[in-house]
Amino acid sequence: MKLEGKNPVREIISSGKSVDKLYVLDKIADKEIREWVNLAKQNHAKIEWVDKKTLDKLSQTGHHQGIIAEVTDFKYTELEDVLKKKNDLMLILLDGLEDPHNLGSVIRVAECANADAVIIPSRHSVVVNETVIRVSAGASAHVPVCKVGNLNATIEKLKENGVWIYGADMDGETMYDVNLKGNIGIVIGAEGAGLSKHTRELCDQIISIPMFGKVNSLNASVSAGIVVYEALRQRGK
Repeated sequence: MKLEGKNPVREIISSGKSVDKLYVLDKIADKEIREWVNLAKQNHAKIEWVDKKTLDKLSQTGHHQGIIAEVTDFKYTELEDVLKKKNDLMLILLDGLEDPHNLGSVIRVAECANADAVIIPSRHSVVVNETVIRVSAGASAHVPVCKVGNLNATIEKLKENGVWIYGADMDGETMYDVNLKGNIGIVIGAEGAGLSKHTRELCDQIISIPMFGKVNSLNASVSAGIVVYEALRQRGK
């Protein structure tokens, strides 16, 4: 997997996660990038200084900003490790999200709000790839992402472990009238389709974001951000 650009590369290096190789623009003047290169060297990453033409060929986005990191595939977190935290757990569960830009944005929201994890199913869902990492602006290096075999079975397991599950949907109770404190999981539906029927039925409560305009739906990552920050407000954060 290749990560491109200053933010994703900086975060992966500063997080201490393994970087196999860095491709860096020869004679680059950016002092920050040179500091990251030195840090990567200390962590035994291979460094290759290359010209712009070579970087352009390696780049998949066209926005490498003079640095590309070659890393092992994204390492997911086990759900059991997340559940070791017993109090004020806040999880974001994604029900069939397929757009990598949306997933990257959700991970960025999770990092900014200090959510404990993002949970995605292994089937019929986007996985963490180069686009997701780039859109997350490096947040994926800091947020645990759990990839589970079955989202509905995971919801049942979370409920058994004392996590109250809220599904975000248009016809739910207004989120401002709902207690979002304690151990919670917020389920966000797929683009366009929303929550699947069985997943919706498994939720402890359905909540909605008040809408006042002519458009009656929000982007999945925007919805996640609004609900998560309402939860933070209620917790006095």
